[in-house]
Amino acid sequence: MADGSTLNRFDPYAARAQFPILSRTVNGKPLVYLDSAASAQKPRAVIDALTAAMERSYSNVHRGLHTLANETTEAFEQARETVARFLNAESADQIVWTKGGTEAVNLVAAGLGHTLTAGDEIVVTQMEHHANIVPWSMLRDRLGVVLRWAPVLDDGSLDMAGLSALIGPRTKLVAVTHMSNVLGTVNDVRAVADLAHAEGALLLVDGCQGAVHCSPDVQALDCDFYVFTGHKLYGPTGIGGLYGKRAALEALPPYQGGGEMIGSVTEDRVTYAAVPHRFEAGTPPILEAMGLGAALEWFMAFDRPAIAVHERALYDHVVARLSGLNWLRIIGEAPGKGAILTFVVEGAHAHDVAQILDRYGVAVRAGTHCAEPLAARFGITSSARASFALYNTTEDADAFVDALIKAREFFV
Repeated sequence: MADGSTLNRFDPYAARAQFPILSRTVNGKPLVYLDSAASAQKPRAVIDALTAAMERSYSNVHRGLHTLANETTEAFEQARETVARFLNAESADQIVWTKGGTEAVNLVAAGLGHTLTAGDEIVVTQMEHHANIVPWSMLRDRLGVVLRWAPVLDDGSLDMAGLSALIGPRTKLVAVTHMSNVLGTVNDVRAVADLAHAEGALLLVDGCQGAVHCSPDVQALDCDFYVFTGHKLYGPTGIGGLYGKRAALEALPPYQGGGEMIGSVTEDRVTYAAVPHRFEAGTPPILEAMGLGAALEWFMAFDRPAIAVHERALYDHVVARLSGLNWLRIIGEAPGKGAILTFVVEGAHAHDVAQILDRYGVAVRAGTHCAEPLAARFGITSSARASFALYNTTEDADAFVDALIKAREFFV
């Protein structure tokens, strides 16, 4: 799907062979999995790492002194080191474990809520996932915080001039996605950071898609917070995290109370542990963190820019084959976008399209994709979405197009 030098650096067929589930059939057809933006499949390296941890060395972490506790704690904290390396954080203690990107946003929102007052402003964009909208809306409802909405242009690009005009002296936070889960738009996070910081505001980046497809460097992006989730990064569900600049994290109060997050507890007083442990009350997702660490080690062994070239080539191949079909509307065509194809079939509900594609073994997403303000912006009530990952091939792309054309014939 690309020039020879890129193919030499990344072999999608070799990568695909490492995913056991991709060898199965669905409705008598080879599985074509194009729903990775919702949740990616898991390579053998992750499956084996989880199995090994459960079979050979598992215990609770941090509080034990026996061998299994020491081994598990070391592996758990090594996974944190892996995440820091993956994001190019300055230190592993800037990585807070959460159960996913949603909880990471809520952690920041809960902490900032202690500092905000009525009339303070938070700027979001029309392309945000609900996870990067609802926590801020809850602050609006509870505290009288004002939400301001940066517009999206017709091609799916973020209106940077419109965004800039919204950021002012009352802005306390700008919340923006690195890569839209619907449009595939990749935002210029560093430019947004510069705008926010010029007014003394913080920047939170939803990296749930960007962490997978954009090789993020949090120091270069200069974001104050970057959230991510493991299950889109070829790792387990129930694990994700929050990167924060040290000062930004230390300014947040604890999110939950319980064991592990304390310094000491007496009848009269509680002190809290240092960052990041002050945000990790109770027994953490130990196996899941270890699985995510294994996933990232596996992922970082590839040439990630070459993967991005491969994924975009699949997207371009599909768009070229669909070009000229007057019954198909593509939502989001921003320059430099990622390999996400969101579309509407004339005269057909997206749910019906997805169900018919499933008859041919093709798995896509359908609905509003947890982005209702964006659907309203484009005047649609639902859409279907095909999202490409490193394990997808030209054969997958062609099978999708062939199935989509057959699905359209069903509605004519």
